[in-house]
Amino acid sequence: PASEVQDKQGREFSWEGQPVTQEYGKMGKSLKNAVSPDEINERYGCDTLRLYEMYLGPLDASKPWNTRDIVGVNRFLRRVWRVFAGDAEDGTDSGIRVTDAAPTDELLRALHKTIARVTDDLDGMRYNTAIAALIEFVALLVPLEAVPRAVARPFVLLLSPLAPHVAEELWHRLGNAESLAYEPWPEFDESLMVEDTMPIAVQVNGKLRANIQVPADAASEVILDQARTDDNVVRHLEGKTMRREIYVPGRIVNFVAN
Repeated sequence: PASEVQDKQGREFSWEGQPVTQEYGKMGKSLKNAVSPDEINERYGCDTLRLYEMYLGPLDASKPWNTRDIVGVNRFLRRVWRVFAGDAEDGTDSGIRVTDAAPTDELLRALHKTIARVTDDLDGMRYNTAIAALIEFVALLVPLEAVPRAVARPFVLLLSPLAPHVAEELWHRLGNAESLAYEPWPEFDESLMVEDTMPIAVQVNGKLRANIQVPADAASEVILDQARTDDNVVRHLEGKTMRREIYVPGRIVNFVAN
């Protein structure tokens, strides 16, 4: 059909043969294209509306409103609720899925990285990337049977400026009598953000042959030796004469052989 025809520049043409263009305009009551916040609140809740507005992008940029996309941030809030309070959709669960057990080093490292990211993003009014950081962190909590209390408390505080009603309810379910508004903002520990290991790509004659994990403080000789002994690297070096061994610190190893 003519509507699906494209020219050499990849432009699509309508039935009349004119290029199809996409334009964004203002939303307003006088333009008869406004979306009532009351309708969104009634269907999804005011926290979802807040999150969607902030997740659209930078405050100083024009952003297209699409009601269908609200489902995404609403799904995130529902996931947060399930992680901390169980599976009930109506919020009637009486318990809270937390444990007093200490978090793993990996989870603790991810938490402090998230605190640092969210703190910096909120200071710079980059609300969309702050929300993205929380979404990534919640993905780490989903597989857990219960969330360590040492992780749950700071996470709820990080969520509170963005989704205050959900955060306040979770805060009280964590056993706190006073509002979280009186709590200090979480602080991150840089020493806990240091990675124990780092990934290194290994190439043979410029082609990727392996990815290895090495101690973050490993010497170059140790990294080269580990790269040399990788099974797939050994197979591609077999029968060849080593000419050069190149190591770009923290990034890549390349063996040049013929």
